[in-house]
Amino acid sequence: MELANIEKLLDKYLDAETTLQEEQTLQEYFTSNDVAPHLQEYSMMFGYFKQSKDETFTKTIQLEPEKTKKNWKWLSVAASVVLLFSLFMGNEEYKKHQQRKQFAQIKEALQLVSVNLNKGNDALYAVSNNLKKGNDAIEHLGTYEETVNKVINTVN
Repeated sequence: MELANIEKLLDKYLDAETTLQEEQTLQEYFTSNDVAPHLQEYSMMFGYFKQSKDETFTKTIQLEPEKTKKNWKWLSVAASVVLLFSLFMGNEEYKKHQQRKQFAQIKEALQLVSVNLNKGNDALYAVSNNLKKGNDAIEHLGTYEETVNKVINTVN
């Protein structure tokens, strides 16, 4: 094969642009005995490639046993259970909070009713005292009238 053609193929090979046929041509040229002296360094490389192509590895390779995959399904189930539990507990706490809030509103309303009832009771006590004074005055008048009648009867 022409030396110029081999040099062009070698440049293409070094630029990783050769086809398999072109690489086979280079392999044949560099493994032959008539290699140009300035390309002699490449003959060792192609010789190595040819030799390593025929090598086989005969020892057995001990592979590590496959690691068992962790079962992430259980983790998602556990997370779901925790989420549901926290929602349940949160809902219970929310209900307690609402009950405390309603209790405070009812307590405030009852205190307001109590204040107004106390005002009404004070007014009733005042009326009751006035009625008692009126009854006492009527009784006193009744005794006065009896006394007047006795005096009139004795004078007659």
